Amino acid sequence: MNSPLGHPARRVLLSTLATVGGVLLLLSLKPHTTAGAGSIAGHSAAPVPTPSSSATSAAADAGSGSTGTRTVEGDAVQTRYGPVQLRITLQAGKITAVSAVQVPEGGPRDQEISGFAVPQLTQEALAAQSAHIDTVSGATYTSEGYIQSLQSALDEAGT
Repeated sequence: MNSPLGHPARRVLLSTLATVGGVLLLLSLKPHTTAGAGSIAGHSAAPVPTPSSSATSAAADAGSGSTGTRTVEGDAVQTRYGPVQLRITLQAGKITAVSAVQVPEGGPRDQEISGFAVPQLTQEALAAQSAHIDTVSGATYTSEGYIQSLQSALDEAGT
């Protein structure tokens, strides 16, 4: 004999189980993760020096010739989440290093995005040898600030 509650009760049970399963799946998802402290796929993130390290940049520029090693700082580009400023090292006109002087780090999410995006952008900049690189998904503002600061450093270096 069928109970009048048989079918609706079964539907409620199935709906409840589906909802619980969906919630558990959502809770198991994690946002962008950084492998280790600031590294992406085995590539270490560039250290973020303090602004007082600009003296190092001036000293490197003073003793280098056109074929030697030069270090140049780009403009500090203000983004929605904070400033982005880069320092590039050039050797014989080729970009050999890009390091972040300033990145958005006002909160944990800003730090997470910068820690995820900056190493990828640096890898692309070194490969492209220019500021013609793609933005990182989920880090559009940081990427745009990175590209602008990189271009201003390249312009300053005359490359």
